[in-house]
Amino acid sequence: MTREAREDLEGTLLASNGTRAVGAGNRAHEEEPDPYRTCFERDRDRILHDSAFRRLAGKTQVFVFPGDHQRNRMTHALEVAQVARSIAQALSLNVPLAEAMAIGHDCGHGPGGHASEDALSPYLPDGFDHAPWGADVTLQPLNLCAETLDGIRNHSWSLPAPQTPEGEVVSWADRIAYVCHDFEDAAAAGIVTPGMLPDIVAERCGRDRSTQLGTFVRAMITATMSTGRIGMTPDIAEALAAFRSFNYEHVYLRPASTQQADAVIALLRALVEHYADRPHAIPSATARAALGDGVPLDLIEAGSQESITAAVAYVAGMTDRYACERGLVELNWDPTKLPTAVS
Repeated sequence: MTREAREDLEGTLLASNGTRAVGAGNRAHEEEPDPYRTCFERDRDRILHDSAFRRLAGKTQVFVFPGDHQRNRMTHALEVAQVARSIAQALSLNVPLAEAMAIGHDCGHGPGGHASEDALSPYLPDGFDHAPWGADVTLQPLNLCAETLDGIRNHSWSLPAPQTPEGEVVSWADRIAYVCHDFEDAAAAGIVTPGMLPDIVAERCGRDRSTQLGTFVRAMITATMSTGRIGMTPDIAEALAAFRSFNYEHVYLRPASTQQADAVIALLRALVEHYADRPHAIPSATARAALGDGVPLDLIEAGSQESITAAVAYVAGMTDRYACERGLVELNWDPTKLPTAVS
């Protein structure tokens, strides 16, 4: 089927609130439409083939330098996409749009997990948040649709709600996925055990990831179909909140995690300051994405806000391995002070 025929079919297949794909999509720079792919399918494909997405394989989800069976930031994004697809498909929403948002939602993340946000925030007037950074800087060269960028920019619960139901689904899917798989990884590492789960979680959602995911997905479908609003049944939403609180107490904020975060913050700040003093060592494509086309790159002064912003963009795009390597090579960093993996 041609793109036009498939767009026409959306009028029949999608729910009344589902986001329709039209032509080349609502992009900052106009393009010719693809003959076969919808605009949101093109967005999904562009993100999937972009180096920013590939670098997620080398970025921390919870554990720095994850083992072969622990999640990294890429596997997290793929699991979010699977959860979002399951929910969006059942609710007759636009599945390719949900997939594009989910695959791209963490492309703005720095190395070392959420500690990178604490590390990089002091260098920017509005702080560093991986969600808007991913939409407005990291993925800016891809000329994505406004709807896709909105879902990426606002997937975090601390930000305004996304403007589309697909974006709301991805926001929930992100929380569902990381709560379940971060616990599974922590259990595999011996940090927690299934028996430690709060009763409200174990009794309402189960103790294994498959059962938990199924429960959360069905609770979203049931609630949304009955109310017409993207959400989750109150009893299971309460269990999800308790599950997340448990992870914070026993996984994310345990002493080893805070020590790992401190090591990440020290390294990344040193790298930003190093490159801010050497703006011409920053790749031009990285600097241009962060500063825009109107800033002459060869005139950036060392130590200026422009050089600092470009340095943040460069460091934020690094993988864990590359950031540590640059610390050793460029800064003569003490190897004993690098973040370490969980054995």
